[in-house]
Amino acid sequence: MSRYLGSVCKLCRREKEKLFLKGEKCSVNCTLERKRGKNNPGQHGSAKVKISDYAKHLREKQKTRRVYGLTEEQFSHYYKMAEKMKGSTGDNLIKLLELRLDNVVYRLGFASSKKMARQIVNHGNILVNEKKIDMPRYQLKVGDVVTIPEKYKLNAVIKKLVERTTPNVPTWLSFDKNKFFGTVISDPLIGEISHPINSQLIVEYYSK
Repeated sequence: MSRYLGSVCKLCRREKEKLFLKGEKCSVNCTLERKRGKNNPGQHGSAKVKISDYAKHLREKQKTRRVYGLTEEQFSHYYKMAEKMKGSTGDNLIKLLELRLDNVVYRLGFASSKKMARQIVNHGNILVNEKKIDMPRYQLKVGDVVTIPEKYKLNAVIKKLVERTTPNVPTWLSFDKNKFFGTVISDPLIGEISHPINSQLIVEYYSK
């Protein structure tokens, strides 16, 4: 399955909640806040349909996949990795997703959305332990330090984003807004993930 290139607002309408796929724009001009946005996208979006248990599981999986910007194949790969790890499969899955480099770049405030974070990483503008990493899927671990090259530390857009985001950086990350670097200080806490997700529904989906 290729990456989705259509309107991301349709994805939020399908899940009936803000996924913040456009960053700050979602807070000021959201389709869901309009009359048309209260229906599912498509010709029969206004029809009332009874939601089955399977549909609930599927929607949670699809929502999570869209929040992190993954294809079906990529998401399935992460689930298989989570199954092989010790502990709760659902919690392991969320931890793997949260420790993706593009997600951490977003959580530290270097980008206004995860899409922007992926672009920044792809363009080689992120350093991990002082080495350039251009793979959004790069899996961080405790102790890793994430920063940006010196030439971007004076960028007005980056400065503005960092100032807005610093108070909301999760406790499993530490961030020095003066030196523009963040450190992974512990495993991600399930209560501080980037979007509310019921991982148990995802586990039940793959268990069928």
